[in-house]
Amino acid sequence: MPAPRFGLWYDFRNPGPDAPPFEALYRELLDQIVLAEQLGFESVWLTEHHFVEDGYTPSPLVLAAAIASRTERLHIGTNLMVLPLHDPIRIAEDAATVSILSNGRFDLGVSIGYRADEFAAFGRHLKQRPSLLEEAVEVIRRAWSGQPLRFQGKRFRYGDIRVTPVPARPPRVLIGGMSPPAIERVARIGDGFLSTGGLGHDLYLDALAKQGKDPALGTIVAGHWAIIAEDPQAEMHRLAPYILWQTNCYVRWGAFGPDAREFQRVEDAVREGFYELWDADTAVRELSSLIERYPQIEDIHFWARFPGEPVDSATRRLRYIASQVLPRLRAAPGA
Repeated sequence: MPAPRFGLWYDFRNPGPDAPPFEALYRELLDQIVLAEQLGFESVWLTEHHFVEDGYTPSPLVLAAAIASRTERLHIGTNLMVLPLHDPIRIAEDAATVSILSNGRFDLGVSIGYRADEFAAFGRHLKQRPSLLEEAVEVIRRAWSGQPLRFQGKRFRYGDIRVTPVPARPPRVLIGGMSPPAIERVARIGDGFLSTGGLGHDLYLDALAKQGKDPALGTIVAGHWAIIAEDPQAEMHRLAPYILWQTNCYVRWGAFGPDAREFQRVEDAVREGFYELWDADTAVRELSSLIERYPQIEDIHFWARFPGEPVDSATRRLRYIASQVLPRLRAAPGA
């Protein structure tokens, strides 16, 4: 298999009383993404939530189009969109448009979601998430076929309509999940698995085999929570308020299950496995081992910036990864 891409993960969050205007933050982050392409990063991934006090982006496809217009080679994807909140026809149309604008550099990553507030606001029911997601994936694929939809499901019904324009390269539909049922669904209907923090790889490959599919032909897109810096312990302490903001928001929302508790100290979040601290040598060793164990991995990406962190602070970390880690990984045997 070809060597994996290495990329960055963005949420465009902007917390705190001293937060800059969103116009300034978006401009800085888009400039950073352009720089990242120049430094040798190969992908950028965007995530989605709604009604978050810090402005967690609700519109990743709009951002994907902006990124497509300012880059030439970066692969662009969503990791991930909460598909049950959306009308699948509109997602199909917008994602097709991003694929056209990017000349086929876009993949659509989705998942089932978990925040009750979001579902209530959009008039959706949490208990209907599985059927909402599965039917939406089917509708999106039919929309990109260029043929009339003619879809009648439990949640969506469309007549003899045809979605245009159809991109020359329709995006793949990648699906995320952490629980065994969610990962079984990925193996059954997804074009690949969006993993988080290295979790679920073996479950996904086993699920492929149970579906009668060849695990060797699986696709893993790995969102990784490592903090890579010359002195990772010092970086952890320097970034502590931003790391705790990110971690505790996800804990409050229930992303890690009902028993997870908020952290008062950043060291505790790291000790519990939410983050790994790597210098360049450790990063090369750990990532090389991960890629060797799971050759199905086609992309590994890291948080580019923690919520509230100054953009130039995050850029220093990106430069370190680009100069001290990526060349060594690409020079490794088999890369």
